[in-house]
Amino acid sequence: MQDDPASKLAMVAAIAPQAPVETELDVVAVPIPGRPELPELVAPSALVQRNATAIEGRAALLHAIAHIEFNAINLALDAIYRFAGMPDEYYRDWLQVAREEALHFSLLVEHLYGMGYRYGDFPAHNGLWEMAVKTDGDVMVRMALVPRILEARGLDVTPGIREKLKQSGDARACEILDVILRDEVGHVRVGNRWYHYCCTLRGLDPIATFVRLLREHEAPRLKGRLNYPARRAAGFSEEELALIESLKES
Repeated sequence: MQDDPASKLAMVAAIAPQAPVETELDVVAVPIPGRPELPELVAPSALVQRNATAIEGRAALLHAIAHIEFNAINLALDAIYRFAGMPDEYYRDWLQVAREEALHFSLLVEHLYGMGYRYGDFPAHNGLWEMAVKTDGDVMVRMALVPRILEARGLDVTPGIREKLKQSGDARACEILDVILRDEVGHVRVGNRWYHYCCTLRGLDPIATFVRLLREHEAPRLKGRLNYPARRAAGFSEEELALIESLKES
């Protein structure tokens, strides 16, 4: 529940990659993870769309991505803390994800600072963590609906965001997004790997189970174009991609 971003980054960096995982913890619900007082959390509909060609608009866009990355650090750590009894590779995978999300956040915050802004200067929404809370009772459900739905959406939208930033002349932001997209392919692959592991372990069909979980947990509907190359690299099968395409909002 560390609230200070700099302290959280330092604590993530200090975790030894081969550290033993404590599986006898008293796991509790975490409606709000450790986070600073700002940014103010608002409904997604309350966020104002800004013109990315202006510096404030670009800062707001990058701030929104930074907030996602900060929440993603908490998500990766929660996946380690919350779900006992998984193979050691599971915990190593999610620790690596936490490290990379911390890097993404630090790169974005540094760039924002160079633009004259800080993390917390703009409001943000909490949708990513709200889905984490809804899926905190079952590792299979978490893997199905957070990495494979919400985080995978980043694979779809990042190229378009990068193009906007390129047109605005922000070469450094483009470089950062290239790092993020590269790593996020791996993060979604981790979610796919452990979702399919859970399905195999329980004797469940991954496609039918995925459809059921989407409905039971009211997962958000996808919009827009799928990034097929990135999703394939992240481990989605052609059957899964066809299913996701069929479930998109028209």
